[in-house]
Amino acid sequence: MPRLSNHIANRRPTAIRNANVEFAQRTDGCRAINVAIGNVSLPMHPAMIERLHHLNGPGSPFAEGVVRYAPTVGFPETRQAFANIIAASGNKADNLHIQVTDGGSQAMELLIVACCGDAGKADMSALLIDAAYTNYRSFAQRLGRRIVSFPRRLDGTGRFTLPSIYEIEKLIQRELPNAMVVIPYDNPTGQLYTHQMLADLARLCVKYDMWMISDEAYRELYYVNRKESPVSIWGLSDREVPGITGLRVSIETASKVWNGCGLRVGALVTDSLELHKRLVAENTVNLCTNAIGQWVFGALAHLTKEELSEWFEHQRSYYKPLMQNFNRAMREILPGVIVSRADASLYEVVDFRQLVSDKFCTDDFVVWCAREGYILDKDGNKVTLLSAPMPEFYNAENLADNLGRTQLRVAFVESPENLEKVPHLLSELFRSYLKLHPELGRKG
Repeated sequence: MPRLSNHIANRRPTAIRNANVEFAQRTDGCRAINVAIGNVSLPMHPAMIERLHHLNGPGSPFAEGVVRYAPTVGFPETRQAFANIIAASGNKADNLHIQVTDGGSQAMELLIVACCGDAGKADMSALLIDAAYTNYRSFAQRLGRRIVSFPRRLDGTGRFTLPSIYEIEKLIQRELPNAMVVIPYDNPTGQLYTHQMLADLARLCVKYDMWMISDEAYRELYYVNRKESPVSIWGLSDREVPGITGLRVSIETASKVWNGCGLRVGALVTDSLELHKRLVAENTVNLCTNAIGQWVFGALAHLTKEELSEWFEHQRSYYKPLMQNFNRAMREILPGVIVSRADASLYEVVDFRQLVSDKFCTDDFVVWCAREGYILDKDGNKVTLLSAPMPEFYNAENLADNLGRTQLRVAFVESPENLEKVPHLLSELFRSYLKLHPELGRKG
């Protein structure tokens, strides 16, 4: 066999997919409830479903069975759909430059190519605030680009707290990043940034001449009472943050709020015409984004603000009780466990640190659940749980403080009936695992 690159030779599935890969090899008839990845199981918006069902109908560009390349920048209607959504959240979208991508993931990769330098160089890095979505770090590794990060900590009440602006500024002065990535409706922590947090971080981007990249995949998925418009990078103005115009980029997607994960349609939105032109030029190598997915998503270009707002509220009303019930049940069933108080997105973090020794690692626990762990349901059937271990969501250097090693992420993407079973299932699997490995339990 010819040689492989070091990167590929050492690559393993990402933390959000590894449990699925391991479980696929089981042959014991066990069933899995899968909360490892944000693969939303809800139907898409009715306007999108209508187009999906009528690919050969009047007005469809595919009625004759011909599927041509789309423009690299994306169909005009699809780009307008993203602009319409941004505007529906109370933002001005008139002067934004929009490029359609293969989901939010490709948008991340293009930005890392654009904003980050070689891994061995001191400048041109991107700054993450850990715990951070794993794909940013994975894409940087694939491309040989440099990432720096500052850790958040989960306190005993279930709150993730951002580091102070002073601490972040010290890191910027030391590491000289070229871009800052923020996830206002955070994946994986469920933390909701305030408008003031976003403005404070934006001022640092202006002060140190950095791109401000806001991953807004979960915009409008918030579960606290709010009177003002949803938090967004596009809600910042030059009056509030002088100089921010021309430094902003948002990552958009059809996957989450719109339940179109498999469409693989996302977007890069920026108020920098030069960055937009360069990113489109780079993506001509990939030719175009899924033409059928773009057309399905393009239906949202024709909805009113009221129609979009009604959909946003419908999504929030679905997720909020599921997440609140899980949080409460998890803490009741497994006393001592810490569960993040999710104010946004569709994830919560479960932390076992008060119940385990320093040798415990959720990487091993999650793999055990996928490979061999199970409980018996009321009918005597084997059931296990697939989840995402958190170590990979942190920079490796921060693991010395045990960050992530006792945590896993739960995605609220199964049916309500299955999600109701998760607290009991996770607790029983955890107890069974500690019985097999008593040295991993907390002494005393």
